[in-house]
Amino acid sequence: MNLIEIENLELPELQIYRKMRGNAFDVDNSFIADSPKVVNMLLENDIGVNSILATHSYYEENRALIGRSKVPKCYVGEKALLETIVGHSMHHNVMMHGKRPENVPLEQMGDRIIMLDALSNMENVGAIARSAAALGVDSMMLPVAAPHPYGRRAIRVSMGYVSRLQIHRFDHLEQSIARLKALGYTIYAAEAEEGAVVLSTLDTVPDKWVIVMGNEERGVSKEILALCDQTLQIEMAPKIKSFNVSIAASIIMHWLVVKP
Repeated sequence: MNLIEIENLELPELQIYRKMRGNAFDVDNSFIADSPKVVNMLLENDIGVNSILATHSYYEENRALIGRSKVPKCYVGEKALLETIVGHSMHHNVMMHGKRPENVPLEQMGDRIIMLDALSNMENVGAIARSAAALGVDSMMLPVAAPHPYGRRAIRVSMGYVSRLQIHRFDHLEQSIARLKALGYTIYAAEAEEGAVVLSTLDTVPDKWVIVMGNEERGVSKEILALCDQTLQIEMAPKIKSFNVSIAASIIMHWLVVKP
């Protein structure tokens, strides 16, 4: 492990840690992650690394992991110095500049897929990624125009478990559904509408399936519902319209995974 003591705060390689908006990382397809648990999870799952910015204590505590991960640049300094670089107080002692994984082709996705139809909240994307990883749903699909699953807040909420998922970002939802059907997937939509199958009454679950979760406010559009094989809804108490989308996704994924 080759530690680089920070002597010049204006090093070009350090300026990336000042950028917090997701679109700042689209040019080179990178991301920023923070906190030891999240950074270590990403390292354990072999996510590409450009550099790490951390205190001496972080490197000492994680010497073996850093060594195995072959991090090219390990910048080190006192916490106060790190806070000067990033421009805000830090409740942790490490940040990582990483490389977003390449888009996985549809043909290489797993048998269980969670598909997000234009979610707008990055925390919801991260929460769904964490639940998917926990339940063995190892593939996620979402639009190119939606929040990136390797956005800083999404990674943080996922606790880094997004790195265990195969990610496919698409331009056209309708075309993606048609391709998935051709590959043998059954497409479920999650929506509380007339005629939807109550989740607990679902008789059988196919080997290959996709769950389409809609936008937080609009849900799944009628046009997309018409393309899906079946619509599922979760039983709820009277006068309650819906769950948060991340909670609903977790319930449905769990049900489909454990259903014999």
